[in-house]
Amino acid sequence: MPKKLLLPGHNACAGCGQLVAVQAVMRGLDENTIISNATGCLEVTSSSFQQSAWNIPWIHTLFESAAPVASGILAALKKQGKEPLPHIVVQAGDGGTFDIGFGQISGMWERNEKILYICYDTEAYSNTGIQASGATPYGAATTTTPNGEKSIGSIQVKKDMLGVALAHGLKYVAQSTAGFPDDITRKVKAALLVDGPSYIQILSPCMPGWKIKDDEAVLMGKLAATTGLYPLLEYREGKLSASSITKDFSAKPVDEYLKGQGRFKHLHAEDLKVIQEIANKNLGKYCL
Repeated sequence: MPKKLLLPGHNACAGCGQLVAVQAVMRGLDENTIISNATGCLEVTSSSFQQSAWNIPWIHTLFESAAPVASGILAALKKQGKEPLPHIVVQAGDGGTFDIGFGQISGMWERNEKILYICYDTEAYSNTGIQASGATPYGAATTTTPNGEKSIGSIQVKKDMLGVALAHGLKYVAQSTAGFPDDITRKVKAALLVDGPSYIQILSPCMPGWKIKDDEAVLMGKLAATTGLYPLLEYREGKLSASSITKDFSAKPVDEYLKGQGRFKHLHAEDLKVIQEIANKNLGKYCL
Protein backbone atom coordinates (compact mmCIF):
# COMPACT_ATOMS: atom_id res chain seq x y z
CA MET A 1 0.00 0.00 0.00
CA PRO A 2 1.38 3.46 -0.89
CA LYS A 3 2.59 5.56 1.99
CA LYS A 4 -0.03 8.04 3.22
CA LEU A 5 1.49 11.50 2.85
CA LEU A 6 -0.98 13.40 5.04
CA LEU A 7 -1.91 11.62 8.23
CA PRO A 8 -4.93 11.92 10.53
CA GLY A 9 -4.54 14.35 13.40
CA HIS A 10 -4.92 17.73 11.71
CA ASN A 11 -7.43 20.13 13.23
CA ALA A 12 -9.22 21.40 10.15
CA CYS A 13 -12.97 21.94 10.27
CA ALA A 14 -15.05 18.78 9.89
CA GLY A 15 -15.76 18.32 6.20
CA CYS A 16 -13.21 20.98 5.17
CA GLY A 17 -13.19 21.38 1.39
CA GLN A 18 -9.51 22.25 1.41
CA LEU A 19 -8.57 18.98 3.13
CA VAL A 20 -10.65 17.05 0.59
CA ALA A 21 -8.59 18.74 -2.12
CA VAL A 22 -5.28 18.22 -0.29
CA GLN A 23 -5.86 14.50 0.15
CA ALA A 24 -6.62 14.26 -3.58
CA VAL A 25 -3.38 16.12 -4.34
CA MET A 26 -1.39 13.78 -2.07
CA ARG A 27 -2.70 10.76 -3.97
CA GLY A 28 -1.10 12.24 -7.08
CA LEU A 29 2.30 12.65 -5.41
CA ASP A 30 4.74 10.14 -3.95
CA GLU A 31 7.34 9.93 -1.19
CA ASN A 32 9.95 11.62 -3.38
CA THR A 33 8.36 15.03 -2.75
CA ILE A 34 9.29 18.18 -0.85
CA ILE A 35 6.58 20.72 -0.05
CA SER A 36 6.97 24.45 0.56
CA ASN A 37 3.76 25.52 2.31
CA ALA A 38 2.76 29.15 2.69
CA THR A 39 1.15 30.47 5.86
CA GLY A 40 -2.59 29.88 5.82
CA CYS A 41 -5.35 27.52 6.91
CA LEU A 42 -3.57 24.41 5.64
CA GLU A 43 -0.35 25.25 7.45
CA VAL A 44 -2.12 26.10 10.71
CA THR A 45 -4.43 23.08 10.78
CA SER A 46 -1.78 20.54 9.78
CA SER A 47 1.18 21.66 11.90
CA SER A 48 0.09 22.89 15.31
CA PHE A 49 3.05 23.40 17.65
CA GLN A 50 4.85 20.16 18.55
CA GLN A 51 2.94 18.03 16.05
CA SER A 52 2.54 17.60 12.31
CA ALA A 53 0.19 15.65 10.06
CA TRP A 54 2.79 15.59 7.26
CA ASN A 55 4.52 12.32 6.42
CA ILE A 56 6.92 13.77 3.82
CA PRO A 57 9.48 16.62 3.90
CA TRP A 58 7.46 19.79 4.46
CA ILE A 59 8.43 23.33 5.36
CA HIS A 60 6.26 26.20 6.56
CA THR A 61 7.10 29.52 4.93
CA LEU A 62 5.68 33.02 5.19
CA PHE A 63 2.70 34.07 3.06
CA GLU A 64 4.97 35.62 0.45
CA SER A 65 7.85 33.16 0.60
CA ALA A 66 6.55 29.79 -0.54
CA ALA A 67 7.64 30.22 -4.17
CA PRO A 68 11.19 31.53 -3.49
CA VAL A 69 11.74 28.90 -0.78
CA ALA A 70 10.78 26.22 -3.30
CA SER A 71 13.23 27.79 -5.76
CA GLY A 72 15.95 27.67 -3.10
CA ILE A 73 15.24 24.01 -2.36
CA LEU A 74 15.49 23.16 -6.05
CA ALA A 75 18.74 25.11 -6.45
CA ALA A 76 20.30 23.42 -3.42
CA LEU A 77 19.39 19.94 -4.65
CA LYS A 78 20.83 20.67 -8.08
CA LYS A 79 24.04 21.97 -6.49
CA GLN A 80 24.31 18.74 -4.50
CA GLY A 81 23.86 16.73 -7.69
CA LYS A 82 20.76 15.05 -6.31
CA GLU A 83 19.37 12.54 -8.82
CA PRO A 84 16.61 11.97 -9.42
CA LEU A 85 15.37 15.32 -8.24
CA PRO A 86 12.38 15.14 -5.90
CA HIS A 87 9.09 16.69 -6.88
CA ILE A 88 9.15 20.27 -5.57
CA VAL A 89 5.63 21.45 -4.73
CA VAL A 90 4.31 24.76 -3.45
CA GLN A 91 1.03 24.83 -1.55
CA ALA A 92 -0.74 28.09 -0.74
CA GLY A 93 -4.17 29.60 -0.38
CA ASP A 94 -5.63 32.31 -2.56
CA GLY A 95 -4.36 35.03 -0.23
CA GLY A 96 -0.77 33.90 -0.61
CA THR A 97 -1.24 33.32 -4.34
CA PHE A 98 -3.49 36.03 -5.75
CA ASP A 99 -2.17 38.75 -3.42
CA ILE A 100 0.77 38.50 -1.04
CA GLY A 101 3.00 36.12 -3.00
CA PHE A 102 2.01 37.35 -6.46
CA GLY A 103 5.34 38.93 -7.42
CA GLN A 104 7.46 36.07 -6.12
CA ILE A 105 5.37 33.54 -8.03
CA SER A 106 5.95 35.56 -11.20
CA GLY A 107 9.70 35.44 -10.62
CA MET A 108 9.64 31.67 -10.13
CA TRP A 109 7.68 31.21 -13.34
CA GLU A 110 10.02 33.55 -15.25
CA ARG A 111 12.95 31.34 -14.20
CA ASN A 112 11.18 28.37 -15.79
CA GLU A 113 11.82 26.16 -12.76
CA LYS A 114 10.31 22.68 -12.55
CA ILE A 115 8.05 23.39 -9.59
CA LEU A 116 4.37 22.53 -9.24
CA TYR A 117 2.40 25.36 -7.65
CA ILE A 118 -0.97 24.43 -6.14
CA CYS A 119 -3.43 27.08 -4.99
CA TYR A 120 -6.26 26.01 -2.69
CA ASP A 121 -8.78 28.71 -3.50
CA THR A 122 -11.21 29.36 -0.61
CA GLU A 123 -12.02 32.78 -2.13
CA ALA A 124 -11.07 34.66 1.05
CA TYR A 125 -8.45 34.83 3.80
CA SER A 126 -10.07 31.95 5.66
CA ASN A 127 -7.47 31.60 8.40
CA THR A 128 -7.31 35.23 9.52
CA GLY A 129 -10.98 36.19 9.68
CA ILE A 130 -12.58 35.77 6.23
CA GLN A 131 -11.24 38.98 4.71
CA ALA A 132 -11.62 39.54 0.96
CA SER A 133 -8.77 38.43 -1.31
CA GLY A 134 -8.07 38.84 -5.01
CA ALA A 135 -10.00 35.60 -5.47
CA THR A 136 -13.20 36.77 -3.75
CA PRO A 137 -16.07 36.67 -6.26
CA TYR A 138 -18.55 39.41 -7.03
CA GLY A 139 -21.33 39.73 -4.46
CA ALA A 140 -19.69 37.72 -1.69
CA ALA A 141 -19.92 39.10 1.84
CA THR A 142 -16.64 39.00 3.79
CA THR A 143 -15.49 40.80 6.92
CA THR A 144 -13.83 43.48 4.79
CA THR A 145 -16.59 43.59 2.15
CA PRO A 146 -19.73 43.30 4.30
CA ASN A 147 -23.16 43.56 2.78
CA GLY A 148 -25.50 46.33 3.91
CA GLU A 149 -28.10 48.81 2.77
CA LYS A 150 -25.63 50.36 0.33
CA SER A 151 -23.37 47.39 -0.31
CA ILE A 152 -23.82 44.01 -1.94
CA GLY A 153 -20.50 42.83 -0.55
CA SER A 154 -17.54 42.42 -2.89
CA ILE A 155 -17.76 44.48 -6.07
CA GLN A 156 -14.56 43.17 -7.61
CA VAL A 157 -14.24 40.57 -10.32
CA LYS A 158 -12.15 37.55 -9.40
CA LYS A 159 -8.54 37.84 -10.58
CA ASP A 160 -7.75 35.54 -13.49
CA MET A 161 -4.74 33.66 -12.11
CA LEU A 162 -5.02 31.02 -14.82
CA GLY A 163 -4.57 33.80 -17.37
CA VAL A 164 -1.57 35.12 -15.44
CA ALA A 165 0.02 31.67 -15.46
CA LEU A 166 -0.61 31.29 -19.19
CA ALA A 167 0.88 34.73 -19.83
CA HIS A 168 4.11 33.43 -18.26
CA GLY A 169 4.23 30.64 -20.83
CA LEU A 170 3.55 27.73 -18.46
CA LYS A 171 3.16 24.47 -20.35
CA TYR A 172 0.60 23.06 -17.92
CA VAL A 173 -2.16 25.07 -16.22
CA ALA A 174 -5.27 23.48 -14.73
CA GLN A 175 -8.31 24.19 -12.60
CA SER A 176 -10.47 21.86 -10.53
CA THR A 177 -12.69 21.83 -7.44
CA ALA A 178 -13.02 19.78 -4.26
CA GLY A 179 -16.13 18.27 -5.83
CA PHE A 180 -13.99 16.17 -8.18
CA PRO A 181 -11.13 14.51 -6.22
CA ASP A 182 -10.19 12.07 -9.00
CA ASP A 183 -9.88 14.99 -11.43
CA ILE A 184 -7.51 16.71 -8.99
CA THR A 185 -5.33 13.61 -8.62
CA ARG A 186 -5.13 13.10 -12.38
CA LYS A 187 -4.09 16.70 -12.96
CA VAL A 188 -1.37 16.54 -10.31
CA LYS A 189 0.10 13.47 -12.00
CA ALA A 190 -0.05 15.23 -15.37
CA ALA A 191 1.65 18.34 -14.00
CA LEU A 192 4.57 16.32 -12.62
CA LEU A 193 5.43 15.15 -16.13
CA VAL A 194 5.94 18.69 -17.40
CA ASP A 195 9.48 19.95 -17.95
CA GLY A 196 9.09 23.32 -16.29
CA PRO A 197 6.69 25.11 -13.96
CA SER A 198 3.04 24.15 -13.67
CA TYR A 199 0.03 25.62 -11.90
CA ILE A 200 -3.12 23.98 -10.53
CA GLN A 201 -5.90 26.00 -8.92
CA ILE A 202 -8.50 24.16 -6.83
CA LEU A 203 -11.73 25.66 -5.49
CA SER A 204 -11.84 24.60 -1.84
CA PRO A 205 -15.16 25.43 -0.13
CA CYS A 206 -14.75 26.78 3.40
CA MET A 207 -17.49 26.11 5.98
CA PRO A 208 -17.09 29.27 8.13
CA GLY A 209 -16.20 31.52 5.20
CA TRP A 210 -18.97 30.34 2.89
CA LYS A 211 -21.43 29.68 5.74
CA ILE A 212 -22.26 26.18 4.57
CA LYS A 213 -22.93 22.94 6.45
CA ASP A 214 -20.17 20.49 7.38
CA ASP A 215 -21.26 18.00 4.71
CA GLU A 216 -21.68 20.46 1.82
CA ALA A 217 -18.12 21.22 0.64
CA VAL A 218 -18.08 18.54 -2.06
CA LEU A 219 -21.59 19.49 -3.17
CA MET A 220 -20.56 23.14 -3.53
CA GLY A 221 -17.50 22.09 -5.49
CA LYS A 222 -19.69 20.17 -7.92
CA LEU A 223 -22.21 23.00 -8.28
CA ALA A 224 -19.45 25.54 -8.92
CA ALA A 225 -18.44 23.52 -11.98
CA THR A 226 -21.89 22.55 -13.21
CA THR A 227 -23.07 26.19 -13.20
CA GLY A 228 -20.04 27.24 -15.23
CA LEU A 229 -18.76 29.60 -12.55
CA TYR A 230 -15.70 27.43 -11.83
CA PRO A 231 -15.27 24.90 -14.65
CA LEU A 232 -12.77 22.06 -14.70
CA LEU A 233 -10.03 23.17 -17.10
CA GLU A 234 -6.71 21.96 -18.46
CA TYR A 235 -4.28 23.90 -20.63
CA ARG A 236 -1.34 22.23 -22.36
CA GLU A 237 1.26 24.28 -24.20
CA GLY A 238 -0.93 27.35 -23.76
CA LYS A 239 -4.02 25.84 -25.40
CA LEU A 240 -7.23 24.68 -23.74
CA SER A 241 -7.06 20.91 -24.04
CA ALA A 242 -9.84 19.79 -21.69
CA SER A 243 -12.90 21.46 -20.19
CA SER A 244 -16.02 20.43 -18.29
CA ILE A 245 -17.86 22.84 -20.59
CA THR A 246 -18.56 21.13 -23.89
CA LYS A 247 -21.04 21.72 -26.71
CA ASP A 248 -23.41 19.30 -24.97
CA PHE A 249 -22.96 20.95 -21.55
CA SER A 250 -26.23 21.99 -19.88
CA ALA A 251 -25.40 24.52 -17.19
CA LYS A 252 -27.40 24.78 -13.99
CA PRO A 253 -28.54 28.30 -13.02
CA VAL A 254 -26.12 30.04 -10.68
CA ASP A 255 -28.71 30.47 -7.95
CA GLU A 256 -28.57 26.70 -7.33
CA TYR A 257 -24.96 27.24 -6.25
CA LEU A 258 -25.40 30.60 -4.52
CA LYS A 259 -28.55 29.94 -2.49
CA GLY A 260 -26.84 27.37 -0.27
CA GLN A 261 -24.13 29.78 0.87
CA GLY A 262 -24.64 32.32 3.64
CA ARG A 263 -22.12 34.67 2.06
CA PHE A 264 -24.55 35.23 -0.84
CA LYS A 265 -27.90 35.13 1.01
CA HIS A 266 -28.32 38.92 0.82
CA LEU A 267 -28.27 39.09 -2.99
CA HIS A 268 -31.29 40.28 -4.95
CA ALA A 269 -32.53 39.20 -8.37
CA GLU A 270 -30.58 41.92 -10.18
CA ASP A 271 -27.38 40.81 -8.44
CA LEU A 272 -27.96 37.21 -9.48
CA LYS A 273 -28.26 38.38 -13.09
CA VAL A 274 -24.76 39.89 -12.90
CA ILE A 275 -23.32 36.63 -11.58
CA GLN A 276 -25.26 34.60 -14.15
CA GLU A 277 -23.68 36.72 -16.86
CA ILE A 278 -20.21 35.86 -15.47
CA ALA A 279 -21.12 32.17 -15.77
CA ASN A 280 -22.50 32.73 -19.27
CA LYS A 281 -19.21 34.30 -20.38
CA ASN A 282 -17.38 31.25 -19.06
CA LEU A 283 -19.68 29.01 -21.09
CA GLY A 284 -18.43 30.73 -24.23
CA LYS A 285 -14.79 31.22 -23.24
CA TYR A 286 -14.12 27.67 -22.04
CA CYS A 287 -16.33 25.59 -24.34
CA LEU A 288 -14.65 22.74 -26.19
